[in-house]
Amino acid sequence: MSSSVSATLPAADRHDVAASLRAALLAAEFTADGLLELLGAPAYAALARSETVPALRATRGDSPLETLVRLFLLQQPVPRERVAGVLPLDACRESGWLREIGDEVSATVDVRPYGGPDGEDWFIVSDLGCAVGGAGGIGSHDEGVVLGVGGASTTLAGITVRTPVAAALDLGTGSGIQALHAARHATQVTATDLNSRALHITALTLALSGVPAAELREGSLYEPVGDATYDLIVSNPPFVISPGARLTYRDGGMGGDDLCRSLVQGAGEHLNEGGYAQFLANWQHVEGEEWTERLRSWVPRGCDAWIVQREVQDITQYAELWLRDAGDHRTDPAEYAARYDAWLDEFEARKVTAVGFGWITLRKSASAAEEPSIVVEEWPHPVEQPLGSTVRAHFERVDWLRTHDDAALLEASFLLAGEVVQEQVGLPGAEDPEHVVLRQGRGMRRATKVDTVGAGFAGVCDGTLSAGRILDAIAQLVGEEQVLLRDRTPAQIRTLIEQGFLKPAGRAG
Repeated sequence: MSSSVSATLPAADRHDVAASLRAALLAAEFTADGLLELLGAPAYAALARSETVPALRATRGDSPLETLVRLFLLQQPVPRERVAGVLPLDACRESGWLREIGDEVSATVDVRPYGGPDGEDWFIVSDLGCAVGGAGGIGSHDEGVVLGVGGASTTLAGITVRTPVAAALDLGTGSGIQALHAARHATQVTATDLNSRALHITALTLALSGVPAAELREGSLYEPVGDATYDLIVSNPPFVISPGARLTYRDGGMGGDDLCRSLVQGAGEHLNEGGYAQFLANWQHVEGEEWTERLRSWVPRGCDAWIVQREVQDITQYAELWLRDAGDHRTDPAEYAARYDAWLDEFEARKVTAVGFGWITLRKSASAAEEPSIVVEEWPHPVEQPLGSTVRAHFERVDWLRTHDDAALLEASFLLAGEVVQEQVGLPGAEDPEHVVLRQGRGMRRATKVDTVGAGFAGVCDGTLSAGRILDAIAQLVGEEQVLLRDRTPAQIRTLIEQGFLKPAGRAG
């Protein structure tokens, strides 16, 4: 498959052609479900790794679906008469979706089915050979190449808070996947990108997916939107920390992690009250500096923040990952070594020892101006996507805790979250466990240590008794003064609320 940027793109203003092409794709069952049924799970999964041989073997026939897989996913030339029996050939050729070479037809862009969260049949458009984005070994050195959907894209889509909003901003839209998701719950979607080619492809993605067009603006960071404000800002930015901006789709073009910092710091003045800004980012671990404090300094005034570090790589791992992404490992060994050396020189000059990757969520809040909640944590363990409702519930708990002192907390009643189990750890045969662990089966799937009082408290939280009455009953059972137990336990209860093990009765979060 070619990984080069084709000279021309399909016309973005031919919505009639996009609609008829969409109808033809759906009629042939060129959907995520249709592909899985045709190719089988192993070949379908291999496509996500940019491996095409299994899919080629599975599409040796001449059915309409096999024809479309060969044409759009595998970028193989297909006989003209086969295509004419499946697609509106003349309209697709005239508007630039297809090109003819002799008796064969080829696609000008990659078109890949994508299943929406509620079963929608969407299509992601990207440059040929670039459907899989983000450290996927694309091997393209074309500066303006537009990738499709990779793991980072789906991660951001999964953690985004999905509540109805008036205005959403997809900053650095790429192929338009975040704008596509936002179109489900935002009245108006604005998509920006420094790469005009990406804006064109976003328009194609939205049109072919049958969703309303977005407002498209070209430029860097928040410059294209001026003073406009939004209820939701999302960005999977070009966050790679590299010595120079070689590839627009991944390299920020600023020194170190300055692009991600600028993105986060600038979000506050573009959020409406109660609005969310959600980013994927890389950040430097600098010698002599706490990475958590580095990230705390990024949070704009008037915003609460929840920052989760999902992975850390040492500088050699990081350099190798992105050198491979650009295909540099397949170039001349001396050239590869020189690029590798330049990367390490850059890190050494900045005293960078490692690079973190994770999620940053901001929530604009009047209360945060005086008493911001900034949670920065490391959580490399498996989670259950989608996490949008979990993210929203986190900030709802922040609001509740901020308005309830210990006295109010003891007057409140709580519910144990669903699918929480208790584990007891200790020596076999011991009368009492060394410690008790509560573990979540959903969402972040956290685990936290509690003492026997905390475990007993959580176990009887069914919303009927106040926290204070439960603690008084526990005090009688363990022979402890009620006043002392009421005094020392609220901190543990707050932790269980913060981490989502307990929720105030009557609240959905």
